Order: sequence, then C-alpha cells, then structure tokens
Amino acid sequence: MAVTSPLVELRDIHKSFGQNHVLRGVSLGLNKGTILAVMGGSGTGKTVLLRIAAGLVRPDSGEVRLFGTRTDRMREESMLSLRRRTGFVFQGAALFDSLTVFENVAYALREHTRMSLGEITDRVHHFLSLVGLPDTDDLLPAELSGGMRKRVGIARALVMEPEVVFFHEPTAGLDPTNARLVAQLIAQLRTGVCDTAIVVTHDVEYAELVADQMAILLHGRFADMGPPAETHRSPDPDVRRFLTGELREI
Repeated sequence: MAVTSPLVELRDIHKSFGQNHVLRGVSLGLNKGTILAVMGGSGTGKTVLLRIAAGLVRPDSGEVRLFGTRTDRMREESMLSLRRRTGFVFQGAALFDSLTVFENVAYALREHTRMSLGEITDRVHHFLSLVGLPDTDDLLPAELSGGMRKRVGIARALVMEPEVVFFHEPTAGLDPTNARLVAQLIAQLRTGVCDTAIVVTHDVEYAELVADQMAILLHGRFADMGPPAETHRSPDPDVRRFLTGELREI
C-alpha cells in the first residue's frame, strides 16, 4: 500500500522575534482530507505558525514542505506555483477597498490564469453563490457587513480551487449568528470544494464543528494534538482548562 505524503508538513519549527521565542520546535503533518484546528491563548504563536505553513513567513530553523516540496529556503518567485495551489482567508478578509465584490473574487483568476471573461464570470458567480452572496457583484467592501466581507474573502480564497486552505480566525469579530453561519459554511465546503485545511481559531465550539484534529499551542509547543474528543481528555490541566474556557492566556 502506497504511503501518501502530507500536503503540509512542519518539522521542528523555531521562530523568535527579538527575545520572544514564539515557536519552540513545532512539528505537524497535514494529510489530504484533514481539517486541523490550531488553538491557544493570545500571543502563543498561532498566527505565526499559520503564516509559516503557508510560506508567508520564514522560520528561524526547521523545515517546511508544501505538497512535498521544501519551501523554507525557496526564493519568493519560486513559491508562486505552490501558492496557487493554496488559499488563504485573512482574519479581516483583507479585501481590496477600491474593488467591487466581483473584482475582488476575480482578481486571482485574472492575474494567474488565461480564462476568458465569460469563464471568469461563471467561476466568480459560482463561488459567490456557494457562500450565499449572489447578486453582490457591484457592491464595495464598505457596503458589506462583517459577515459578508468574511464570506467574500472565503469565495476569493476558493476561486482558484485550492488543494489546501489556510483560515485565520474565520469567525473572529462576528456576532454569534454570523459566526455560526460562517462556521457552518466552512463545514459544508469540505464536502465539495476543499477538504483539507489548517484553521487558526480561538473558538472552541467552531473548532469542534469543523475539525478532525485539534492542536493546542502551549509555551511554543503543541501540548496536545488529536481528535476533539480525545483532546478534551488531555492529561495536561492547562489544555483542559483552555478548552473549557477557564484559561485564555497560555
């Protein structure tokens, strides 16, 4: 039986900012069909880890592989072909303020493909409908609610049909109703669009809804990693306290 390589792999990752040693030997392997939720308190390095995995930040030491290719020593221009196989959903959506919803979602297709205008239009409308935002082509980001901006950001990340998506706090800043809608949307997407993702989140309820695996960052390392049910039975008391809401700064 053939052994498949992880789509994303981190080996003994270290990263410091000045005297702040954020990551202290983090390793993980993300296989196809897995959604991994990375959790932890404020300042524990979740965002840094996500950006390193996506090739947006270089580690100080350790190895990063995307689709089996080592990326931590690659030049920026050499990363482009690998980046096109991934999507990144930013916490604040990071939409272009001066572009319409249609233009935001179409941007990567225009920049990186030779699709015709008709093909681009069909693809953009498909993904806007998928995230529940049909007939929003001409709206500007300033005219959207926070939940709508988040969903446009998801559509933009998915429009290139990536093999892996990186989600940075997809429910942060949303009211409970919109947070639940976005969480349910992401859970549904895995059945037909992209079934492999790393999700950085502080929202335990959301993580349990979408994730196959949960990893808890504690003091720069993973204190526990496994299916949600098993993680709740962690022998580490700080992990259990974090998951029950008793501890937020770890």
